Amino acid sequence: MARALPFRTALITGASSGIGEAMVRVLSAAGTRQIVVARREDRLRELADRYPDIEVLAADLRDGADLARVEARIADEDRPVDLVVNNAGFGTSGAFHELERDRLEDEILVNVTALTRLAHAALGAMVPRRRGYLLNVSSVAGFQPAPRLAVYAATKAYVTSLSESLHEEVRGSGVNVTALCPGLTRTEFQSVSGAEEWSTTYPPFVWLDAEAVARDGLADVARGRALSVPGMLYKGMAAATQMTPRAITRRLSALVQRP
Repeated sequence: MARALPFRTALITGASSGIGEAMVRVLSAAGTRQIVVARREDRLRELADRYPDIEVLAADLRDGADLARVEARIADEDRPVDLVVNNAGFGTSGAFHELERDRLEDEILVNVTALTRLAHAALGAMVPRRRGYLLNVSSVAGFQPAPRLAVYAATKAYVTSLSESLHEEVRGSGVNVTALCPGLTRTEFQSVSGAEEWSTTYPPFVWLDAEAVARDGLADVARGRALSVPGMLYKGMAAATQMTPRAITRRLSALVQRP
């Protein structure tokens, strides 16, 4: 499948670990040139040493100047990018009123503000060219409320809604926009979000492999799909959520997240 991917040059945020790093591996196997973006420059340099045709762009997407540099790279018509993967993001687990306000603000800055600005830059460059792909990494958490992960779920609901809206806006323009909505995936997300206990709380069969998620997302944006939900379990859960009364969904989510 990797050889059939149509992307010539891709920019991936959050490329230093998890699903983003898996995207780098899959795209490298497909012969795609890449611009890798993350805060941890040392990890990006390791990727550049390991794979060919990788450009390193160290940036903290919470910082306005760094974010502007990434926007400018996407908009550079002399070095066009035909796939942008908005993968950078993080979560915060715990009772909302007990969490650090500044961390929640940073979470919104990365998950929502930075993603929106980079999506705007991507479509601003791609629509006039009548060719391009935008893959926004969301989550199945965005399909329902998630007590104790409230801000993360809210940001991902935004990402999914934005992506579906943009998918329809650019229909017929030669540009595809897709929301990738994975379920539980073994990455650094659990340790960063303060949810390490999930590794033992949830059974092995619910966990997805990061590279499989990356392959599914890249294949689905190439096919022009609006939503990509990897794994039959999570496809079923996403469909069931749409048919279940919201009051029941809220209660079930609360029971699952109960400490």
